[in-house]
Amino acid sequence: MKISIITATYNNEKTIADTLFAVSSQTYKNIEHLIIDGKSTDNTLKIINENSPKTKIFSESDNGIYDALNKGISHATGDIIGFLHADDIYANNTTIEKIIATFKANNCDAVYSDLHYVSQNDVNKIIRNWKSDKFEYSNLKKGWMPPHPTFFVKKEIYNKFGNFNTNYKIAADYDLMMRMLGKHKISVAYLPEVTVKMRVGGESNKSIKNILKKMKEDLKVIKTNEIGGFFTLVRKNTSKISQFFSAK
Repeated sequence: MKISIITATYNNEKTIADTLFAVSSQTYKNIEHLIIDGKSTDNTLKIINENSPKTKIFSESDNGIYDALNKGISHATGDIIGFLHADDIYANNTTIEKIIATFKANNCDAVYSDLHYVSQNDVNKIIRNWKSDKFEYSNLKKGWMPPHPTFFVKKEIYNKFGNFNTNYKIAADYDLMMRMLGKHKISVAYLPEVTVKMRVGGESNKSIKNILKKMKEDLKVIKTNEIGGFFTLVRKNTSKISQFFSAK
């Protein structure tokens, strides 16, 4: 099975080398790595060309990260699609091998796993431990959702049920997973281990304004997909508190 890893970049010269190495060092070799760049003005593209010459690069203006990821999906030629952000890394060099093995063992449409939020300056310092657990449809109404960077999906599912809804500026990943897992009930398997280390400081948590915007969009996602209500939003946010304590 061929897997396409999509990375959206824009002025990520400080971290992109780590991301490139995380992909190139994988033991599983049938990987297509696509960089969707928003016309970076720093050394991002130079670093990519110097460190990962086989990576496919598409550099042009876009309308935000979800637009960039949609472009990546359209260019992807793999059987499976995953996303690795420009400041994230895989937990180890066997991550993709284990993802593929889980797809094969379960003959499923998607695979997800656990995630560590880590320090910006030290990827070995865990800030938040996001443990997913096995999928149950009823948990969607309780605000449960797997971490999107660990969510690998067959391309045929994107072809069938659509990509990211760019009307959402912060919560399009939540909408996509609610749509696929809740509305269309795709088959999914859980790999019970950490596969991605994600540096803290994402767009949705940069400010109180963004947090409130995220909550507003999340509630719209919940209502649009008809899975839960306001209580779902409350549980979605309060359930994250324990993840900080389990990281200690």
